[in-house]
Amino acid sequence: MSIDKDPTVRRILALAIAIVLVSGMPGQSSAAMADDGDWPHWRGPARDGTSGEINLPVEWSTTENISWSLELPVWSGSTPIIWGETIFLSVSDGEGLWLWAIDRDNGEKLWEGFLSGGDHRERKQNMSSPSPVTDGEHVWVMTGTGILKAFDFEGAEQWSRDIPADYGDFGLNWGYASSPLLYDGALYVQVLHGMKTDDTPYVLRIDPASGETTWRVERPTAAIRESPDSYTTPAVLEHEGVTEIIITGGDVVTGHDPATGVELWRADGLNPDNQANYRIVASPIINDGIIYAPTRERPLLAIKAGGRGDITETHRLWSFNNGPDVPSPLTDGEYFYSINDKGIAYCLDAKTGENIYGPVRLAVGTYSGSPVMADGKIYITNEDGLTSVMRTGPEFEVLAENDLGDYTLSSPAISDGQIFIRTASGLYAIGERRSN
Repeated sequence: MSIDKDPTVRRILALAIAIVLVSGMPGQSSAAMADDGDWPHWRGPARDGTSGEINLPVEWSTTENISWSLELPVWSGSTPIIWGETIFLSVSDGEGLWLWAIDRDNGEKLWEGFLSGGDHRERKQNMSSPSPVTDGEHVWVMTGTGILKAFDFEGAEQWSRDIPADYGDFGLNWGYASSPLLYDGALYVQVLHGMKTDDTPYVLRIDPASGETTWRVERPTAAIRESPDSYTTPAVLEHEGVTEIIITGGDVVTGHDPATGVELWRADGLNPDNQANYRIVASPIINDGIIYAPTRERPLLAIKAGGRGDITETHRLWSFNNGPDVPSPLTDGEYFYSINDKGIAYCLDAKTGENIYGPVRLAVGTYSGSPVMADGKIYITNEDGLTSVMRTGPEFEVLAENDLGDYTLSSPAISDGQIFIRTASGLYAIGERRSN
């Protein structure tokens, strides 16, 4: 095979070019730039569940359109993370917690790194729920027990932190499950709790190279009983030259200065009746200067970027009383998609909140994984392992229902023309990998 047609060589050359380009960009770290086919964060390359991939598989089963599968010991809510030739998984074996590195071409385990003992069950989840994150050179992973570790791609541990040992035990009712956010050479970790502790919730910025805390800011809340608890992952807002870290939980949405952690603004309204059980699971997403902030179904808020101070009344664009509970929402900037844990789907105008369609029901079941969107399709998997493939746009249409027949909490990941779905007993590579 000639060099210019060898997919491995082409990927190496593309990665080398990306590294050269990114090293000269102001405000960027020297880490590698994600390829179009990478899935480096829990919700993908754009951190919002969307991908630019095309020609993705639509139909599969446990025996059809499967490139390979890998046996796993126990269920997990953690999503596969993919960079180049490596897939990373947070794995529980029922007692301990591990990071697995897997060859993405054949599904063979390359290495495993020990994370923590003390795994246990908290209702649905065990302590492997947070998803890893990678920059193409290192991978960072948090556990529900509060251990945060860094590894290189060969499996060598770089550093380890015990967050509860430093700042106090986590006090969430159902255990810790937030994934770390990696952005512009920094890790952001939120600990929003209150049900089982009197400690004030807080947010950390951590140096990815050393593991040291750059800043720690408290994030006070007036929420009561279980409502301070948040299982969400921070989001990034980039708007009109300003960058903010967006946090949801404790009945409010806040925007923070990435450099200092200072709270720049706050929007109340995620729990208008001050109920005691308004823990938040679904994470915020951001598109075109709009922050979409779910709560426990009602109300989901759409907030205009650019505010300072108390923006509860001044920057709310619209609200929606049939938002998701557990699955995080999706938008392409034109349409906004909400699918709740009962499989009830809505499509709204992303700018105005006008109902385009819904309520409509997907296959009967419980939905805990978040949907992903690519190639004009939305993929969402329920807890029975059945993935519905919906067409995007203003008309509701289910193109296929694909059953893996196994307990599933994880969200799909998309990479190089394939879809990766993690069930309780296995990781499936669906479809054929595209040629680069």
